[in-house]
Amino acid sequence: MLKSLVLMTGLLCSVLGLAQTPTFPTHPVRVFVGFAPGSGPDIQAHTVAQQLTLALNQPFYVENRLGANGTIAARSVAASNADGYTLLFSSSSISSTPYIYKNLGFDLLSDLKAVASVGILDGMLVLVDAKSPIKSIAELIEVSKKERLMYGSPGVGNIIHLATEMFAQKAAITLEHIPYKGASEVMTGLLGGSIQMMIVTPPSVLTLVNEGRVRALAFTGSKPFAPLPNVPLLKDLVTGFEPMGSWGIFFAPSKTPKPVLDKLNAAIRESLTVPAVATIMQRDGYFPDSRNAAETSLFFQGEVARMKEAVKAAKIEPM
Repeated sequence: MLKSLVLMTGLLCSVLGLAQTPTFPTHPVRVFVGFAPGSGPDIQAHTVAQQLTLALNQPFYVENRLGANGTIAARSVAASNADGYTLLFSSSSISSTPYIYKNLGFDLLSDLKAVASVGILDGMLVLVDAKSPIKSIAELIEVSKKERLMYGSPGVGNIIHLATEMFAQKAAITLEHIPYKGASEVMTGLLGGSIQMMIVTPPSVLTLVNEGRVRALAFTGSKPFAPLPNVPLLKDLVTGFEPMGSWGIFFAPSKTPKPVLDKLNAAIRESLTVPAVATIMQRDGYFPDSRNAAETSLFFQGEVARMKEAVKAAKIEPM
């Protein structure tokens, strides 16, 4: 009798728990992106958000909140209700921010929870304007030793800034950094002659490369970039350069209920199997990532730890 009573009590608690947990989502979800419209993170966020809208029968609206390597958008999400209705989508640039800013206004690891990755990008492209006389990494290094070369990135400490400084350090050259608000502004600077080179994630620039408006000198990944297989690897051209890439991850406030996190993770992973979505991701060089929510969180923690050394190597003083 006692055993039956315990079983009935447990069953009743489970039923009550389910009854008290509303189906998610029941109204629109906002996805904040800390980077410019048309940038790699923006394209990924919109692509997956459109599929989530179809899969979960509620609109997933993408909003761009630019600045400070995505931390303005991240701060908004960290301070929002932990119910799954306000999400962040960010690139790997956010992983270095605890070492760049003295006062973020939130704790990256304790106030945000990584929910799901849309994929891993093995590397980035080193670009110059097609009109530039520089046609190789060797020529870029040689020119930099004779005259001042400027490069741009979407802000101090982002993954593009760090990758460029690591390249300069290993190549024993000096490059002058010009920070911009977004990757699209950096490209405008390159095409307008304000800067002479840039490193950038491929999604937003592949068309320009294929149209011959910019020249790809190298790829920072560990293996050739499939859409541009003839572009050499930077690690093969500069001794000691370690491959550097990027990723795109959805985040939620850290106290978001686990069932909501798991549902979002499952829906995002499922969206990546849709041919139209997979085509966009693979076109842009992203490898599918099948981690669950807990595994994604552990991966992100490791990335944050790794960036500490990269920031130190780039000699960036906290602001």
